[in-house]
Amino acid sequence: MGPHPAVAAIRLAVRRVLHDLLTEHHRAPAAVPHAPSHEQPPPPLVLVACSGGADSMALASALAFESPKLGIRAGGVTVDHGLQPGSDARAAEVVQRLRELGLDPVDSVAVTVGRTGGPEAAARDARYAALDTAAERHGAAAVLLGHTRDDQAETVLLGLARGSGIRSLSGMAAVSGAGGRYRRPFLELDRQTARKACMVQSLPVWDDPHNADPAYTRSRLRHEGLPALEKALGKGVVEALARTARLSRDDADALDSWAGQAEATVRDATGLLECAKLYALPPAVRRRILRRAAIAVGAPAGSLFARHIEEVDRLITGWRGQGAINLPGKVVARRQGGRLVIRQG
Repeated sequence: MGPHPAVAAIRLAVRRVLHDLLTEHHRAPAAVPHAPSHEQPPPPLVLVACSGGADSMALASALAFESPKLGIRAGGVTVDHGLQPGSDARAAEVVQRLRELGLDPVDSVAVTVGRTGGPEAAARDARYAALDTAAERHGAAAVLLGHTRDDQAETVLLGLARGSGIRSLSGMAAVSGAGGRYRRPFLELDRQTARKACMVQSLPVWDDPHNADPAYTRSRLRHEGLPALEKALGKGVVEALARTARLSRDDADALDSWAGQAEATVRDATGLLECAKLYALPPAVRRRILRRAAIAVGAPAGSLFARHIEEVDRLITGWRGQGAINLPGKVVARRQGGRLVIRQG
């Protein structure tokens, strides 16, 4: 008798990602210079980011099951955000559970969460910085994240509410981060599948009280917004939003590629952006170039919203002699002599 359907589904999702990683690993040049060409690189290490919740515990169990069959080393890392009493003890419990699954190495990393961008964004920034550091310390080929189709739907709705454009509607990528470090095997699986997989395997899970706290935007969306949408529109809203993310990502990737190619054609010999040439581009391409230019000189991508870029765009399309535009990160954009100058203020 085979495994429970939920367990089979999560294992298949992880197996596909590990196969992709193994293929990439074997195509990569040897890490040791002048190594004999017949020598294969050592087995890659894959880490799972685990909070102890159902999604990440299901992911950890599937990684522990599938990695030995492919000759892949598997480890884990849990991040202690220090936002709740006893968070250090909970992190220690997660470490113990990961080790009991057979993962090695396993790290617990304590972080200090700042305030930039709000509590959710600050916690996310601190978490990814810790995961990056852990991956680099261990030389990990990838870090697996347990985001599900439900998380994807929530991300799309949050992007829609912020009016941040098609890139926000594209949600989370299956592969992201420097060098494709982050992999999300569960974007096609719903949250209930992961929880069911933990239940049938008797895996203990921890439910973060923040996930039910109405003080957090994502929590309100999860417990109030999405259920209201499903009541009004019928079942299938989550699947439709996830499908929207996939389609939007294809469109956004194509427009980003176009903008990357067009950017060199709209700069003068000194590297400044020429307003007349920018004006001739389609708005979606032009605004991408403006966003890239602002980020390049220090504007934080997470704080640079569509309304900021629209204000800069008006220096191109609605020039009436207006003054400089202040952007996040102390970046200033102004029009001078037919050129758009974007630099630190």
